[in-house]
Amino acid sequence: MTVTDSYLVACIGALLFSSARWFRVAQREHYLAWSASRFALRWWSLGAVNPLLFVITVFSVIASAWFPFACLVAALVVCVGPLGLKLKGRTSSLAWTRRLRTVAAVSVLFAFVLFLAIRQLGGGSVGYAVVVVLAPAFIDIALVLLKPVEKRFSQKYVTQAANTLERVNPIRVAITGSYGKTTIKGYVRHLLSETRSVVASPASFNNSAGLSRSVNEHLTDGTEIFVAEMGTYGPGEIAELVSWVKPSISVLSAIGPVHLERFGDLDTVVASKSEIFSTSRTAVINVDAYGLAAEADRLQASGIDVLRCSAKDPTADIFVTSTEGLAVTVSDRVIIAGLESDAAPTNVACAVAVATALDVPDATIAHLLTDLPTADHRRQVLLSQSGVTIVDDTYNSNPAGAAAALETLARTGANRKAVVTPGMIELGNRQATENRRFGVDASLVADDLIIVGRTNKAALANGARDGTARVHLLPNRDEAIKWVRKNLKAGDAVLYENDLPDHYA
Repeated sequence: MTVTDSYLVACIGALLFSSARWFRVAQREHYLAWSASRFALRWWSLGAVNPLLFVITVFSVIASAWFPFACLVAALVVCVGPLGLKLKGRTSSLAWTRRLRTVAAVSVLFAFVLFLAIRQLGGGSVGYAVVVVLAPAFIDIALVLLKPVEKRFSQKYVTQAANTLERVNPIRVAITGSYGKTTIKGYVRHLLSETRSVVASPASFNNSAGLSRSVNEHLTDGTEIFVAEMGTYGPGEIAELVSWVKPSISVLSAIGPVHLERFGDLDTVVASKSEIFSTSRTAVINVDAYGLAAEADRLQASGIDVLRCSAKDPTADIFVTSTEGLAVTVSDRVIIAGLESDAAPTNVACAVAVATALDVPDATIAHLLTDLPTADHRRQVLLSQSGVTIVDDTYNSNPAGAAAALETLARTGANRKAVVTPGMIELGNRQATENRRFGVDASLVADDLIIVGRTNKAALANGARDGTARVHLLPNRDEAIKWVRKNLKAGDAVLYENDLPDHYA
C-alpha cells in the first residue's frame, strides 16, 4: 500500500465514523432533504471552539495540496467535532431502520465513487479531505434521490389502508391545525366513546406513513368512526392525505407560527391547513384563529356545512368560555357551565362541534366533559416522589401552548416556581420575538427560569430582564433536572416547557 493509499483508507474511515452523527440528525429531522447540511453549518458555527476547529479543517484541506499528510488533520477534526454533538444522543439513539440503512448505503456509495474517481484522476489527499468534510452533503443528496423511491415504497401501505377504509367504511373525521390537534383528537374520541365505536390514530401518527399504519393495524370491521390527525410541513401534504382518507368531517383547530421556517408566512399556513376540507361535508373551524373567520365564510359560500367555534364570539355555533369555570354553549343551548378545567376553550369547542355533528346527546357530552383526557406531555400535572409538582409540557413548542402552560404553573399555588425551557423553534423570523416574549412572561410567573442550551438563550435571557425571576443557564436538560432535584422541595413546582432533540445546541 502506498502512502497516498493509506491516506485514502484513513479518510474512508473518518467518513464512516463522522457520518454516524449526521445520519442521526437526518433521522431526527424526519429525513427532510438538506437537514444534515443545515445542522452541520449550525454546529460548526457555535461557540468559540467549533468555528476554530472548522477553520483548522479548511486550512488542512488546502494545505494537503502541498503537504498530503495534512488531510489526516482534517479527517481527525471531523471525527472529533463539532464538539457537543455526540454520536449517541440523549433524546434518541441512532435507529438502524430499513430507511436509514438505505440512506446510509446510497450516501456512502456516492462518497466511495468520488474517492475512487479522485484516486484514478490523481486528485490525491486534497480530494480525499474534501470528500470527508462534505459527508453531511452526501447524506442530503441521498435523501433527495431517495424521496421518490420512498414514496413509491410506501404507496403499497397507503393503497392497503385506502382499501380498508373503503371496506369498513367508517365516518372519517380529520383534524389539523398549527397546534391543539392531538389534544382535540383525544377529546373527540372521548366524547364519542359512549355512543360509537371509535378508532383514532395513535400519538402523533399524522403523516402518510403513520396514518396508513394506524388504519392497517387498528381498523377492524364494526368500527364506526375513524379519527385522523393530519400534520404538514408545507403545501400539498394534507391534500395528499385527504385524497385517500376522504374525511367527511374536518377540523381546523388553530393557526400559528409553528414550522414558519418552512411555510414562510401565516397565509400559507392557512391555505395549507385548509386543504383538509376538500372532501368534507362538515367543517369545524376555530374562528378566533388568524385568517379562519374568512375561511369559514368561504367554505360556507361553497356549500359546506360550517360549525364556527369560538372563545370570544358568543354568536358562534359552539361558544366556550373559561371565565368562571368552563361553560359550553351549542346553538344557544347551555351544555354545561362552571366546570373546573384548564382545557383550552377552543379545543373543547372543536371537539364538542364534532360530537354535535355526529348527534351525540347534550347530556352525554356534558357528562363526558367532566372527565376530559390529558394528552401525554401536554400540560400534564404530576407529583414527584419528593412532593414537587411537575407540569410536563415537553411536547409543546408554540407560543399559545407555552402561555397556557405558564397559567397552569401559576395556578399550582406553589411556594417556589421554576420554568425549565430551551425555548421554541421553527418560528421563522418570529422566533427571537416569541422567545423573548416567553422569557418576559416566564420571569413574571416563576421564581427561577432555567434556560437550556444555546438555541434561544439570548432571546429568553433578554426577555427575563423585564421580570423578577432568577435566571440560570445550563447546557442541557439533564443538568436542568439535576438543578430541580437539588433546589426544589415539597410544595414547590416546576414547568418543563418543550424539550428539543439534542441535535439542537
